[in-house]
Amino acid sequence: EYELDPIYVCERCFGPLEVAYDNSGLSQDIPELRRRIQGGPQNLWRYSDFLPLPDGPPGPSGRNSSRVGLAAGCTPLIRADRLAEQLGLGEVWVKNDAANPTHSFKDRVVSVAAARARAFGFEVLACASTGNLANSVAANAAALGMESYVFIPADLEEQKILATGVYGTNLVKVRGNYDDVNRLCMELSGERNWAFVNVNLRPYYAEGSKTIAYEIGEQLGWRTPDRIVSPVASGSLFTKIGKGFADWLDLGLLEGELPTMNGAQAAGCSPVATAWAEGRDSCQPVKPDTIAKSLAIGNPADGPYALELAKSSGGGIDAVTDDEIRAGIRLLAETTGVFTETAGGVTIATLAKLAERGEIGRDESVVAVITGDGLKTLDAVRGSFESFEIEPTFDEFTSKVEANLVGAQ
Repeated sequence: EYELDPIYVCERCFGPLEVAYDNSGLSQDIPELRRRIQGGPQNLWRYSDFLPLPDGPPGPSGRNSSRVGLAAGCTPLIRADRLAEQLGLGEVWVKNDAANPTHSFKDRVVSVAAARARAFGFEVLACASTGNLANSVAANAAALGMESYVFIPADLEEQKILATGVYGTNLVKVRGNYDDVNRLCMELSGERNWAFVNVNLRPYYAEGSKTIAYEIGEQLGWRTPDRIVSPVASGSLFTKIGKGFADWLDLGLLEGELPTMNGAQAAGCSPVATAWAEGRDSCQPVKPDTIAKSLAIGNPADGPYALELAKSSGGGIDAVTDDEIRAGIRLLAETTGVFTETAGGVTIATLAKLAERGEIGRDESVVAVITGDGLKTLDAVRGSFESFEIEPTFDEFTSKVEANLVGAQ
């Protein structure tokens, strides 16, 4: 056991540190606890009792729930009946975390990390990122009046670079992949008194992902879904969603059982899926080569824990090709109106693969976790649809548009 300091590995075994909670002070009256949560703010701070927030005046749900940075969380859970019908499934939901302030789930983890950073007295917020985290750290630092440094692979999607630099951050492009960037940031964290949200603040940062599970449970009427399909990069999001459900099941806040957990990776960077297919309990590092750059972590820190969760829940870890990712993006957009980035394409393509293999029962409720907005990865859909250019006349429309559409049917 360690004090709540900005440290992230055990000094004895070098394993990752986890935040522990004392929930003895929480009400044992489940209806009352549910009412308190529902009476909280319309963001993730409604779950402040279950997050590693700094000490301070109690908020609506019992601890310091002051809004820090951007108001993340409370994103839509969409009933996707047309997607379910297309895949031959019964009940499918889409958890659309692209609706967060910087359009990805990273706003959840950065909000929690920023709260701890301020409590520790840090003045600089920093990160190693494949794009979405860079957006969120830069934006949250701007909202808080903190200086920030974000380190990204130099070949990152232009949309994500532009959506980071606009906030006035110190943007550092590193010639290398994410693992190279991460190694540099680990070295810098030992030399600079900065709050690296996914290095020295990682135990607190990772806890923010649990709020996805809390929201899904609350939005489904205080019950668990039968299955979760979620992207896997480092493995932290995947495992923390599982932890969120387990925590609330243990407390009696949710009815049901731990969902079957299915992880989704891109074939061009699939160390966890490969380990799963080969029956190993550890991951061998790979060099990423995929359009899903936000998942391109070749040496996933939480890979072994993702494998353990998939196994214990009766799920699995799958990999899909770049072409399948593009098809997943289009399938989600055409059936739900939700435009996701490549990571979401990985999730939907994996959902489709599970459905095709007959691994999802018609009576199952399934939630697909969408972690980012398609406007961040526009190149992935470039050239994937047809458009018409005409003169502004009725004849041009009928001869070039309607005639072509009728001929194609």
